[in-house]
Amino acid sequence: MKYAKLPNTSLTVSKLCLGTMTWGRQNTESDGHAQLDVALEKGINFVDTAEMYSVPYSDETQGSTERIIGSWLKKTGNRDQIILASKIAGPSRGLISIRNPLDFSAAAIDDALHKSLSRLQTDYLDLYQLHWPERDVNVFGKRNYEYGSNEKWEDNIALVLDRLEMHVKAGKIRYVGASNETPFGLMRYMEEQRGGRKLKMVSTQNSYNLLQRKDEIGLTEVLEMENIGYLAYSPLAFGVLSGKYLDGKKPVGARVTEFPNYSRYNSKSSLLATERYRDIAQKSGLSLPQMALAFVNERPFVTSNIIGATNIEQLTENIESIDISLSEDTLRSIEKVHSEIPNPAP
Repeated sequence: MKYAKLPNTSLTVSKLCLGTMTWGRQNTESDGHAQLDVALEKGINFVDTAEMYSVPYSDETQGSTERIIGSWLKKTGNRDQIILASKIAGPSRGLISIRNPLDFSAAAIDDALHKSLSRLQTDYLDLYQLHWPERDVNVFGKRNYEYGSNEKWEDNIALVLDRLEMHVKAGKIRYVGASNETPFGLMRYMEEQRGGRKLKMVSTQNSYNLLQRKDEIGLTEVLEMENIGYLAYSPLAFGVLSGKYLDGKKPVGARVTEFPNYSRYNSKSSLLATERYRDIAQKSGLSLPQMALAFVNERPFVTSNIIGATNIEQLTENIESIDISLSEDTLRSIEKVHSEIPNPAP
């Protein structure tokens, strides 16, 4: 395994982070425990979850992933062996059964954090993240920012940081981060942090893969100039970059087969790009998922790559990507496809 320092923290995290969002829906409690055992054995020390998981969301399974992790922690006593991250659900995502209203008010943060800690059976989180901005941005399926969409948003960034800082001082959170954030959002947090006035957001967790590289357009400059960590999720694009959906295939039990509304990466242009990436992988002597994961692993701005799997075989193959180094020829071929079919997934 390889490791990296999460900027502005004392945490050294594995370059691969164990994603857990299928646990409680596509995976059982015993599956989750087995994945945690394998991940820890292979050097992964970073585990990510969220109060809304498992995914796809349902009222019945909400919080199930945290409960599965919590039962593993109680059984093994391995809390000190992992860096544990969770998230509070943001607004405007149809999840009001979690909390109504869904916002980042002081009451909402208190409620979400205490419930997550209880489900996880731990006294603290190493990283606590805001799952989506309160602003209407980075909505799946929408490629561009809609001008005028945030006229009703009232800037409460300072108040959010104040409440999070209270929990940091109380020892319930070590560090805070964002998720699905934009350059504007991260810079607003940095503006409040200037001169040490407020707590610093140390990371953002955003989707990033061969079909979705839009953060390279503006966000990566913010990451570099403000020294912020980047946690990449969906590195295999809901499994599309495994190649298993090519040629019209609908494998039984696969996520997009089971949940066809997960179509973000299934456009004609996305599948065309995937075919070309598959050809590059074959010429490079690699499987497509290993090439796709290795590409994300090697990006200089990526602190950790959040991988997920529904079985141990997939998880093992994904973990093995950490030992792959892509050749210059492979990287040039990838960039050629990207230049001709840039960011096909909205």
